[in-house]
Amino acid sequence: MSLYIGLMSGTSLDGVDGVLSSIPDEYDGGEIGILETAHVPFDGPLRQQLMSLQLPGHNEIEKEALAANRLSVLYAECVYTLLQKKSISAENVRAIGAHGQTIRHRPELGFTRQTNNPALLAELTQINVIGDFRSRDIAANGQGAPLVPAFHYAVFGSQHASRAVINIGGIANISILNPDGSVSGFDTGPGNMLMDAWVGKHLKKNYDEDGKWGKSGVCSPELLMALLKEPFFGQVPPKSTGRDLFNLNWLDSVFSTSDSFERLEP
Repeated sequence: MSLYIGLMSGTSLDGVDGVLSSIPDEYDGGEIGILETAHVPFDGPLRQQLMSLQLPGHNEIEKEALAANRLSVLYAECVYTLLQKKSISAENVRAIGAHGQTIRHRPELGFTRQTNNPALLAELTQINVIGDFRSRDIAANGQGAPLVPAFHYAVFGSQHASRAVINIGGIANISILNPDGSVSGFDTGPGNMLMDAWVGKHLKKNYDEDGKWGKSGVCSPELLMALLKEPFFGQVPPKSTGRDLFNLNWLDSVFSTSDSFERLEP
């Protein structure tokens, strides 16, 4: 049994989530232990910096390098919090997995970009760091997210029934786990990031806490059908997406198709 730390900062850009886990050295379906969790929020400037890197801009190389360094410092803070909460020293952790913050995702052009500085994180924590999870899969004509479905099968797979695991983050994705051991997974479309963007535009907040604002509305079938006309939803998997497609400009383009949508604005 070895200890590992996993770090994630997702499409929602709200901060770093970390987990300290115990995993059998020869994994054969044994139990994975979640020993501790931690969250370190992004401050406003870093969130804005990462958000600005989603689109082309001036002096991108330097801006990304500086953002990667700041992000790695927050990753290290999350690691320290996990170790402190569980009273474990760094030497007892075998490795950190940190895939970085996605700032561009264009598999159709043969690249995906996750800003990160694993070397700095390793120096700050004195723990081995595993990064760059996506580029080899892109090079092999994949969509750049090869690990999640495999992990889901290891943990949730069954020889007796098909199962599906759905993750609703900034982008929503699904893993389909078949009894014969075959696995597939793909992005289904936007999760909560469009709602976050809409709340930011109208309420000047980063997200809709407890879904309170969303609960106050009613479904518009006309708007729903207009949104579902997006060609991505009709693409055959495997497929993936991100802010490159689903963003406020995309929403505005849908609203511009009909004057009747104006009444839906807050």
